[in-house]
Amino acid sequence: MTLHIDFIDETEGLTETQTREIENLLQFAAVKEVVEEDTEISITFVENERIQEINREYRNKDKATDVISFAMEEMGEGEIPLIGEGLPRMLGDIIISIPKAVEQAEEYGHSFMRELGFLSVHGFLHLLGYDHETTEEEKIMFTRQKEILDEFGLQR
Repeated sequence: MTLHIDFIDETEGLTETQTREIENLLQFAAVKEVVEEDTEISITFVENERIQEINREYRNKDKATDVISFAMEEMGEGEIPLIGEGLPRMLGDIIISIPKAVEQAEEYGHSFMRELGFLSVHGFLHLLGYDHETTEEEKIMFTRQKEILDEFGLQR
């Protein structure tokens, strides 16, 4: 197993089958992205109110969003890297709004699991350093997301 994933479902709305599917998808994505063995991430499923609080506090955007990622390897000013022999690689945290996932699945006309998978992979790729600030970055990231989801079997 490449990834150690800490799942937290604050909504208590996901089934064990759904959580296992997301775990399998992220393991698949980690292999595709050649992530080293024993890398750690956390993924938290929340309500809109909670993700809005996080978005307001950390991004100065007072609205609910679908997914937020906090990359541990992305260094801010004055921060020092936590590295050491024998320490596992900690990529960071992914936070997903379950109500937004439901809403967007309906809006885009695909399954809830496809949307949840999309948001999970999107957040995971951000942890790995992908971004979509420019048109070129967006093309690279969104192409990679689609490749992973399609190969895994979560097509639109």
